[in-house]
Amino acid sequence: MKKYLGIFVMLVASLPALPTWAMEIVGPDVLVDNTAQEVLTIVRQDKDIRAGSKTKLLEVVEAKILPHFDFTRMTRLAMGKNWSKAAPEQQQQLVKEFRTLLVRTYCNAFTTYRDHTITVEPLKNKTDDSDATVRTQVLRGQGQQPVPIDYSMAKTADGWKAYDVTVAGVSLVTNYRSTFNSQVREGGVEKLLQTLTEKNRALIAGDIKAQTTK
Repeated sequence: MKKYLGIFVMLVASLPALPTWAMEIVGPDVLVDNTAQEVLTIVRQDKDIRAGSKTKLLEVVEAKILPHFDFTRMTRLAMGKNWSKAAPEQQQQLVKEFRTLLVRTYCNAFTTYRDHTITVEPLKNKTDDSDATVRTQVLRGQGQQPVPIDYSMAKTADGWKAYDVTVAGVSLVTNYRSTFNSQVREGGVEKLLQTLTEKNRALIAGDIKAQTTK
């Protein structure tokens, strides 16, 4: 799963920050397809991102990606049966730390995969379903096999939002669920929160160090 994290980030970046045309009601496949090239062009051409600016990259992530993911649902699904074991304030902290973990982890791998090509498979079912799977592929060139990546998306009052991503047959939520369950078994929800917090601190410290040594 780890070797595909950068590819996942590139696909996540294709989710829009509501440009004018996106205010219209469109299917999730059209939403992803219409914005993929636009966002990738920004990433490829932005001189600061190409130079390795984590600050600029985080700005892009905050503006283009985060509004279109349901992190509460993702965290709840990743926690599984352990979600109910967490107090309300712990649940809020889990969502915050999980969100930070995903953003930091994927930002660190982002620029490596900016030159790949994305194809989006049009949805065959054009009904008014509130849940859909958008199937995409990353074309890596040089004789390498395409990487299939599927978005699980739900229609909400705020538009379509992704709540899981399956990379080469491996669900992001399921992958983290195994890790989360292990941490909860070892020391309860507090142990998981401590692990996530320490991991995020390490990632942030690494980003700061990388920027100061440029």
